[in-house]
Amino acid sequence: MKFILALIIFLFLIRPAMAVQGHDSLLTKLNDELASKKNYDAAKIKRIEKLQHDLNDSDNPSLNFKYHIYLDLYEEYKSFNYDKAFYYAQKLQQVGYLLKDPAKIAYSRIKFGFILLSSGMFKETFDSLKIVNVKLLDNSARREYYFLIARTYYDLADFDKDNYYTPIYNTRADKYIDSGASLSENNSFEYLYFNGLKYIKTGNIPKAITNLKTLVYSYHLTNHQFAVAASTLSDIYIRNNNPDNAIGLLISAAIADIRSSTKEEAAMTTLAQQLQKNGDVKNAYLFIKQALDDAIYYGARQRKIQVSAILPIIAGERITYVEEQRRMLFFYASLLTVLAIIVVVFIVIIYKQLQKLRIADKVILEANHNLQESNHSLNEANKIKEEYIGYYFNLISEYINKLEKFKRSVDNKLTTKRFDDIGIIVNNINLTKEREELFINFDKAFLKLFPNFVESYNALFAEENHVKLLPNQLLNTDLRIFALIRLGISDTEKIAHILEYSVNTIYNYKARIKAKSLISNDEFEEAIMAIKAI
Repeated sequence: MKFILALIIFLFLIRPAMAVQGHDSLLTKLNDELASKKNYDAAKIKRIEKLQHDLNDSDNPSLNFKYHIYLDLYEEYKSFNYDKAFYYAQKLQQVGYLLKDPAKIAYSRIKFGFILLSSGMFKETFDSLKIVNVKLLDNSARREYYFLIARTYYDLADFDKDNYYTPIYNTRADKYIDSGASLSENNSFEYLYFNGLKYIKTGNIPKAITNLKTLVYSYHLTNHQFAVAASTLSDIYIRNNNPDNAIGLLISAAIADIRSSTKEEAAMTTLAQQLQKNGDVKNAYLFIKQALDDAIYYGARQRKIQVSAILPIIAGERITYVEEQRRMLFFYASLLTVLAIIVVVFIVIIYKQLQKLRIADKVILEANHNLQESNHSLNEANKIKEEYIGYYFNLISEYINKLEKFKRSVDNKLTTKRFDDIGIIVNNINLTKEREELFINFDKAFLKLFPNFVESYNALFAEENHVKLLPNQLLNTDLRIFALIRLGISDTEKIAHILEYSVNTIYNYKARIKAKSLISNDEFEEAIMAIKAI
């Protein structure tokens, strides 16, 4: 039965256990972060409200002040809300034109291009970036410009998936990455990340993995930078059929996206796909729904389309999974019901057997008790017999010796014909004294067997009715009657004969004694018999 129950539990748990594949602690952490997601979003919204408050509370703010506030608001919104980021990218351009500052106008177009790319608007992104005068930008802005164009070409190549155009776009992207890398420090995040991206596109996977692993495991990155690097590295593992490592990285990336309140993200979507392929439909459905909520909140059409295309597949599998779980649950419930019935039947059988065993034990205990009592009684009787056989053997021996002496004396007198002396000898025999001596010997022998007899006998009476013996007196007539009864001589006629009383006298003695006792007459002799020998 234990084996069957263990098998049921194993079958019920095996599928979820297989689906997790060692990432249960990370998945738990991700679910905990999802529960705290509103807190992270609230912190971001608080920062945004402070910026808006600074802008609104300024008296006649300068255009430069507005530009910097709009830029900060854009940075807060660019991965959080597409429409707001789009609005502040436009505001940046407007202020740039009002300032008549070509560098600010150019930089605002880069920011505008990033938002357009996030929405999958490739043409519009190129239109915004192609009129940027790179010479007007400082090295930092120029580097950002080159990396943004490179990313646009890479995304366009991935979108087209065309044997003719994709290599062309990838080649152009590589050139822009080289330009951006030349303006970056060799150990910077941008240098390592975008060169890693280039290695992926050119097929140099080992170098790509080295760059990205260095960023993920050796650099102190912002949450957003970590999410980007970990997601890209996971993509390499997916392409190389190593989903286990990919899932771990995607979970960590998704956690980082939640902490940075990034709504324009791909980690959660890709994670849901990998978990669905891995059999963990429950978590896959939970995370794809979360990805859809983020995509809707962000508002970019491209992201919503991507997630919406995946959601029905996972949802369909989830329905199938739930149905399968329901069937399994019904099967296990039925099996457990049968097992419960079997257990109840066994319990009833065992209970009945225990009842029988208890009755048998009780009978055995009673029989054992009775046997012990019988053994005790037999031992006691044997001891009494042994004691009294010895006593009467000695007594008879003494009387035989006396008779022998008496016979010799009579024979002597007869031989010498002194007949008168025979009468004298006979008259010298004192039967009363002999009987008293007989009783004394009996008392000694009895008290040797029952040393507590007098105390036990007196315990049956009130104190004023206790037997009070004379000095040197062992037993009196009252005690002797019940001593004989204790020895098993219950016949009144025999007791009268032994004590040389009439039967009526013995009856009167017994009636008088029982009338004074503390217990009923019927129980008195039983109490006497209960007095134990040593």
